Amino acid sequence: MVSIFSPLQLNSENNNKKMRGKWISGKVIFALCIASFLAGSLFTTQSRPHPSDYAHHLFPSIPKKLDAATHECDHKRKLIEQNPGDIMGEVIKTQEAIHRSLDKSISTLEMEMAAARTSKMVGQGSGERATSNHTTLTKAFVVIGINTAFSSKKRRDSLRETWVLKGEQLKKLEKEKGVVVRFVIGHSATPGGVLDRAIDAEDAHHRDFLRLNHVEGYHHLSTKTRLFFSTAVTMWDAEFYVKVDDDVHVNLGVLVSTLAKHRSKPRIYIGCMKSGPVLSHKGVKYHEPEYWKFGEEGNKYFRHATGQIYAISKDLATYISINSEILHLYANEDVSLGSWFIGLEVQHVDDHSMCCGTPPDCEFKSLAGNLCVASFDWECSGICKSVERMKKVHSACGEGDGAIWNVHL
Repeated sequence: MVSIFSPLQLNSENNNKKMRGKWISGKVIFALCIASFLAGSLFTTQSRPHPSDYAHHLFPSIPKKLDAATHECDHKRKLIEQNPGDIMGEVIKTQEAIHRSLDKSISTLEMEMAAARTSKMVGQGSGERATSNHTTLTKAFVVIGINTAFSSKKRRDSLRETWVLKGEQLKKLEKEKGVVVRFVIGHSATPGGVLDRAIDAEDAHHRDFLRLNHVEGYHHLSTKTRLFFSTAVTMWDAEFYVKVDDDVHVNLGVLVSTLAKHRSKPRIYIGCMKSGPVLSHKGVKYHEPEYWKFGEEGNKYFRHATGQIYAISKDLATYISINSEILHLYANEDVSLGSWFIGLEVQHVDDHSMCCGTPPDCEFKSLAGNLCVASFDWECSGICKSVERMKKVHSACGEGDGAIWNVHL
């Protein structure tokens, strides 16, 4: 049987045969795949934003900060490489400053807790504390208590005419400089008597007294000193508390500047440190009835600040306040104060500018540019004939009436 095919069918069959006869190499296919992948990657990279572009858009300051940090790190690295000794010195100084700051902060917190406890005790029947209605303490840099007696009005007046400010100037000193100055006195054996009324009248005029709930008497100076600090910390939140006698000349500006050097340190006890003999024989001045506690006859006291003037930091004043009932009292108040700090972590600062002699000693030092904190005569335990000589000492050894206002804390 003969089959008849159309021309279209013949062409189709011939084309199929040709296609089946051609084949594509595997290498070509692989190369085409690689080329397609690379082309797609290039297109995607160009058209899609980089993640850093998003970061730059959302956080435009980051690159600048990174550059600054990198520059600072490079700078510090170069400094360390160039001056390794200097850098380590700075690190050590920084560590020491941090340790002092922490120690001071801890001591301050302890002081504040103790002060709160002490404040609650005020007026609760303790016959040793002055009455205080203060619910919040007045801030101050230093509280200076001038120990005085009923018979010492002329001495007080001589101080008011020299280094103790009066009236509005006294108030300004407290407000602007945080320096509080008060004459410290108790009451007579007959409260409300003529002696007490005289002090009341003097205080009404000058407003510069701190009255203690204490019976005045020379043989009770240790008790009075203890009570002064106990009372002062319940009235003023000061960094330092100073006790000074009313026959001593003081340069307030120099005193404040001296104290400011130690303000970052806790438990500071500043004064002219001495170690005098323990006097065991009755009838002599400064006789110590408890001489036997200091060992064999002829022994000396432990180091302590001479009683004419000394300063303590507020943590030590608070320590005295909260432990006042069990602090032992020796015959001499400066010995008593020194004994209270024995066994404590206290830094004793022996500062001889706090015990200069009267002219010509303090005058020569003043002319040399070394102004004294305080001046007095050792043979008199104060300025001999202070009422008559205080102005002369002030004129020769004083810092100038405006010096305290130029002190920057």
